[in-house]
Amino acid sequence: MFVKVEVGKRLKEARRIAGYTQKQVADKLLMTQQQYSRFENGIFELNYEQIIALCKMYDISADYLFDLEKF
Repeated sequence: MFVKVEVGKRLKEARRIAGYTQKQVADKLLMTQQQYSRFENGIFELNYEQIIALCKMYDISADYLFDLEKF
């Protein structure tokens, strides 16, 4: 559970920096805003395709998203 929460925090931060709303991101991922919100709140896990799409959209690395940069 802790990992999902931390990933969610990074997603939220990256989204805000990129200037997107949850609705805009959800539309790009072909889901509802409520579904996307569950990722940011650590309720649901992302699948491989969603991770790639979000990293590209936010111009971040998967290492950043999963806090692997320091390893």
